[in-house]
Amino acid sequence: MNTPEQNLVAWVGRSETVLDTIGPTPVVALTATLDHPAAPVPAGTPLLPLWHWLYFLPMHRQSEIGPDGHAKRGGFLPPVPLPRRMWAGSQFEFHAPVRVGDAVARKSTIADVTQKSGRTGKLVFVKVKHELFCNGAESPALTEFHDIVYREAKQPGDVEPPPVAAPTGAAWQREIVPDDVLLFRYSALTFNGHRIHYDRRYVTEVEGYPGLIVHGPLIATLLMDLLRRQSPEADVASFRFKAVRPTFDLHPFRVNGQRQGNTVKLWAQDHDGWLTMDAVATLRA
Repeated sequence: MNTPEQNLVAWVGRSETVLDTIGPTPVVALTATLDHPAAPVPAGTPLLPLWHWLYFLPMHRQSEIGPDGHAKRGGFLPPVPLPRRMWAGSQFEFHAPVRVGDAVARKSTIADVTQKSGRTGKLVFVKVKHELFCNGAESPALTEFHDIVYREAKQPGDVEPPPVAAPTGAAWQREIVPDDVLLFRYSALTFNGHRIHYDRRYVTEVEGYPGLIVHGPLIATLLMDLLRRQSPEADVASFRFKAVRPTFDLHPFRVNGQRQGNTVKLWAQDHDGWLTMDAVATLRA
C-alpha cells in the first residue's frame, strides 16, 4: 500500500487542457481596478504581462467548493491534506503576445510535489507548469511555473520566520491602499473564492491571521503595473516573483522598482518596512 507521501508524488506528470477566448471585458475591468483611464480594447490588443490570469478561471460547481473557498482537494491538483494554501511564487517566459480575440489553450502539468518540515510543521510544495497556445500554434506564447505551498493549521506558539528588511534606494515607489473593494474586485475578476481575501471572520478565527490577506498575484500585478507606469515602452521577456511575507489589509503597503539596463528589480514592502514580495523582470533589448 502506498503511503500518503507516495500518493501525492504520483500526481507528478498529470495534465489538463482548458480552452478560453481572450475577450475585452476583463481587460477593461482590470484597467479600472488598477486606476488607469478607460481606453478602447479592440481585437488584436496584446495582453499586458500577468493579465492572462483574468482567463481560464476555475469554474467549479458550488457543491464542489471546500471550507476555505477553494475547490475540494483532488481532481487536477493533488489532494494535499494540509488546510492552509498560499501562492508562493511564479516564473514566466513571455515568448509571443497573447492578444484580445485569440482562441487559447492552456495546458497545465503537475511538474513537482515536494514535502518538507518547517518552523510551523509540515509543508507541501506543488509546482504547476502552464503553457498557453494561441490559435492552434504548436509553440507556447507563454510559459508559467506556479508554486503553491500548503501548510498546517496555525497553532498557539507557532514561531514565524524572522522578517527581512526591504531594500532601500528605490527609484520608483507607489503606495497602495488594500481596501475591501480592491480585494473584492480582484477576487471577482479572477473568480477566486479563497476566503482569506474577503471573509474577515474566517481568516482571523479559522486560519489565525490578523486581517484579510492581499492576493499574491495582485501584488505581482501591481509590481508589473509599476514598471508599466515608469517604462511604458518596456518589452518584458521574463519575470519571476517570490512571496516572502503575507500582506494584510490593515495598513497601506508600497511597491518599489529599480531599473538597471534590461534588468528591473521590483519588490513590495509592508508599512513596517519588511519585504513581502521579491521580483525581477528581464526586458528585451
